[in-house]
Amino acid sequence: MALIVQKYGGTSVGSVERIQAVADRIIKNRENGHQIVVVVSAMSGETNKLIGLANEINERPAAREMDVLVSTGEQVTIALLSMALHAKGIPAKSYTGTQIKMLTDNAHGKARIMDIQCSNMQKDLEEGNVIVVAGFQGVDECGNITTLGRGGSDTTAVAMAAALKADECQIYTDVDGVYTTDPRIEPKARRLERITFEEMLEMASLGSKVLQIRSVEFAGKYNVPLRVLSSFEESEGAGTLITTEENEMEQAVISGIAFNKDEAQLTISGVPDKPGVASDILGSVTEANIEVDMIVQNVGEDGTTDFTFTVHRNDYDTALELLTRTGETLGAKNVRGDNSIVKISLVGVGMRSHAGIASTMFAALAKEGINILMISTSEIKISVVVAEKYLELGVRTLHSAFGLENDGNLVNL
Repeated sequence: MALIVQKYGGTSVGSVERIQAVADRIIKNRENGHQIVVVVSAMSGETNKLIGLANEINERPAAREMDVLVSTGEQVTIALLSMALHAKGIPAKSYTGTQIKMLTDNAHGKARIMDIQCSNMQKDLEEGNVIVVAGFQGVDECGNITTLGRGGSDTTAVAMAAALKADECQIYTDVDGVYTTDPRIEPKARRLERITFEEMLEMASLGSKVLQIRSVEFAGKYNVPLRVLSSFEESEGAGTLITTEENEMEQAVISGIAFNKDEAQLTISGVPDKPGVASDILGSVTEANIEVDMIVQNVGEDGTTDFTFTVHRNDYDTALELLTRTGETLGAKNVRGDNSIVKISLVGVGMRSHAGIASTMFAALAKEGINILMISTSEIKISVVVAEKYLELGVRTLHSAFGLENDGNLVNL
């Protein structure tokens, strides 16, 4: 008998029929002898509806009251799912974050989990109950309801699995696993049987939206095996297991290709090259709470520097305005920007033991006439910035060059 934590997202519980289907899936797992803890999100669209109502009342509602409001979406789902299980003769008990006492800090809207009290749930499990938990929410030391941020139900599920020492945490969504890249871009994309925490964390941070980044961090920290499965298929299959690195994974040079379409690039040229110039350039951008991603600096023979960096596309206009002011102050020759770029990234633990990844990547893109604007690397990742019009061609080219439609092994690396 295994203890399994299952998480179902908003689309998986988006209607009464979907909730009934989830109940049937839970029963099937229970009949296999497993103890089941279920974490659910609000029904699809419900959180956005609640936020819309709040904005009609107040354009800047208090963060504490927003948490009180948006946390009600999950409360509806846990009650309905528990009712569905009862109707099918299965004992079930629902818990809000407050009832569990999922203790968090007091950062409303982006709270972090500090502790979980499991004694009541463990007793209910021993008595044969299915436990149904509201994801996304907790409570601070003062008893205030808090929320973990959008997508926080994934983090709730992983935290529950860690606290209960579950055998596996299963994330049910609208896809049947983690793919080598987005199948909508590359139809030959292949579902991965397994991927490491480290690779999945890179994929999530680089644009893959299968899992929330914090949930992957949490799983890696507490070594909670994660499995991504589809709740929309009768035969759910094996999905993708996210776990620790194993020797057999060294065979795969590249595990996947991630991309991010929300990038924008800014460049300030002809700035005097002197100590602290990078801080001067980014100072106003940082003060505006704009996150900077990739950075490239080139120093010319004339003693000036060109400094290029990327930001989220939503921050482009503000960042360009701030950089223009900075350029005037520093006596820059030129300030320019481009919000029609994308970032494409190769991810794979196999990079640690294989040379030639970068050269193969660059050669494949060059063969298709795709110019690289920026490059960034880490131990298991290589990212390039290219013009937005080359996104699909770039992804497909690299997917083929690295043999990802097969098993990710390069013959001529």
